[in-house]
Amino acid sequence: MAPRAGRPEQRGPLLPALLLVAAALSRPAAPCPFQCYCFGGPKLLLRCASGAELRQPPRDVPPDARNLTIVGANLTVLRAAAFAGGDADGEEAAAGGVRLPLLSALRLTHNNIEVVEDGAFDGLPSLAALDLSHNPLRALGGGAFRGLPALRSLQLNHALARGGPALLAALDAALAPLDELRFLGLAGNALSRLPPAALRRPRLEQLDARLLNALAGLGPDELRALERDGGLPAPRLLLADNPLRCGCAARPLLAWLRNATERVPDARRLRCAGPRALHDRPLLDLDEARLRCADGDAEGRGEEVEVAGPELEASYVFFGLVLALIGLIFLMVLYLNRRGIQRWMRNLREACRDQMEGYHYRYEQDADPRRAPAPAVPAGSSATSPGSGL
Repeated sequence: MAPRAGRPEQRGPLLPALLLVAAALSRPAAPCPFQCYCFGGPKLLLRCASGAELRQPPRDVPPDARNLTIVGANLTVLRAAAFAGGDADGEEAAAGGVRLPLLSALRLTHNNIEVVEDGAFDGLPSLAALDLSHNPLRALGGGAFRGLPALRSLQLNHALARGGPALLAALDAALAPLDELRFLGLAGNALSRLPPAALRRPRLEQLDARLLNALAGLGPDELRALERDGGLPAPRLLLADNPLRCGCAARPLLAWLRNATERVPDARRLRCAGPRALHDRPLLDLDEARLRCADGDAEGRGEEVEVAGPELEASYVFFGLVLALIGLIFLMVLYLNRRGIQRWMRNLREACRDQMEGYHYRYEQDADPRRAPAPAVPAGSSATSPGSGL
C-alpha cells in the first residue's frame, strides 16, 4: 500500500536503528553454574544445593553475582582462596586474584564444613554478610577471615560445639582483624565464656549468645570490655536461656543489667539455674543480698549457701495465718453447735453411768456368800439324811 500523500514513511528506518541500539547496550548474561539455581539473574541470587555431589564451591559463578547460597552440600574443607580460584588440592589462586568482586552475601549453612583454612575467603573484597551456621566446625584458621574489610555480619550459630577449647582460641584470633563487624551470632555453641576478641570489636552492635550455650555469667573483665570510648555505641547482648549461676559472682552482672537494661533486650528472660533455692527465678527480681557464696568460695564457683530470705520468711508468715484461720473456723463451728454438743455430752455421760451401774450390780451379785455354789460330794460316799438315826 502506498503511503498517504504528505506523510513521509518513517517506520522502515526507525526500527533497524532501535534494534542496533538495543544490541549495543545489551550483553548476554552469564550462564547459571552447573548444579546451581539462579533467581532473578546472577546479580540477585544464586543458590546451589546439590547434596553430597558438590564437594567444593562452584568454579563458574558469574563475576557479577551479588548473593551466593550453598546449602546441603558436602564441602567438608574450605581451602585457601576457595572462592577466588583456589582448587580442591590446595593450590591457591594467583596473588591478588579477585573472581567475585561484587559478592556481598555468602550463605554456607548445612554443608558439613569441618575445616576453614587461612584465607578461605580471599578474593571477596565486597563481602558484607557471611553465614557458616549449622556446620560441624572442628578447626578454624587464625587467618580464616582475613581479606574481608567490609564484613559486617558473621553468623556462627550451632557451629562451634564440637571444636572444644582449641576452636574457641582460634576463633578469638580469627575475629581480631574484623574491625567493621556489626553483628556476630554465636547461639547454640555450648560456650562457657565469650571470645574476648568479640567483645573488643570497636563497631560491634549486637552479639547473639542465646540458646544452648553454657554461660554461667559475665565477669567484671567481660563487662568492662563491652564499654566503648569515643562516642561509639555499646553493643547489645542476647543472653536468654543460659544456665546462670546466681551466686556472689553474679553481682557485677546484676548491677550492670540494672544500669543498662536496654543493652540486653532479653534481660527479663534471664533466669537462675542455681542454687536450688533460686532455681528458675528471674535474675532482675533478686536483691544483691540474695546472691551469696559458699564458705571459702570468694569467686562463687561452688554451691551457694541457701539462706532463708524475705520470700521464705513471708511464706512462713502466710502459713501461720492459714493455720490461725483454720483454728478460728473450728472454734466458730463449735460455738454454733454448742447445744448439740451439750446434748451429746449429756447422753454420753448417762450412757457411761448406766454402764457403770450394770458393772456394780454384777459385782455385788458375785460377792454375796449366800449365792456361793455347794461343795461337791465325793463319789462312793453314802448320803445320810437327817431322819435316818444313824
